[in-house]
Amino acid sequence: MADSQTWTAAPAAAERARSVLAAAWSCAVTAEGGREEFVGAHSVADDGRVLLRVPEDSALLGAAICAPRGEPSAVLEFADVAPVPVRGRIRARLWMAGWMAVEEGHLAFHPTRVVLRQQSGSVVVDRDEFGAAKPDPLATAEARLLTHLADCHGDAVERLTRLVDPDSLHGVVRVRPLAVDRHGLTLRIERAGAHGDVRLPFHRPADDIAQLTERMHVLLTQASGASCPRALHRQRTESDG
Repeated sequence: MADSQTWTAAPAAAERARSVLAAAWSCAVTAEGGREEFVGAHSVADDGRVLLRVPEDSALLGAAICAPRGEPSAVLEFADVAPVPVRGRIRARLWMAGWMAVEEGHLAFHPTRVVLRQQSGSVVVDRDEFGAAKPDPLATAEARLLTHLADCHGDAVERLTRLVDPDSLHGVVRVRPLAVDRHGLTLRIERAGAHGDVRLPFHRPADDIAQLTERMHVLLTQASGASCPRALHRQRTESDG
């Protein structure tokens, strides 16, 4: 059996922030020239710089040329949106303040301050840790994985609720997969007037999809040996009736 530290592991703030960057498809940029939104126009360098492909007439280019080097001249905002429809679909927001410069045909944004806001609150991410961190290895595949789990394996999601404290399932009306990373799977528990999240950690981190498949099989095996939550059993019986 894995030790308790491994069993309760979760991504560090820097890794989580880099994962949001890796998976995000759009971003909003606020600078002296105003606010612009871009879709599919950014990439991320290994050191955490954000490279933007902007039109030649973009006000951001003028702001990048005129802004003093080293002074905060822009703020980038990224939203981490759950790929599966759930209540409260925004899982996290990432704000990055810094300065911009034109580099090798791209508008390069150099972050000087990184703030990650999640359900648990906001945290300022250490800049050196952010630059050295890597995104979760499952970040770019997460949307496809969760959508497949929700659309094709609803029975497996229901079975996994056997691993959840029964008190957390009181009044439940729907359970959906909310997030997955190398450390575990998070379920969104929806009730009539509220919702909450439950994390099911893996026995050890998964560094690729093959390992994730094995980790999920372990969770399902554990769930198969647990009793069915009475709240879900009662709900299913009433629905069948």
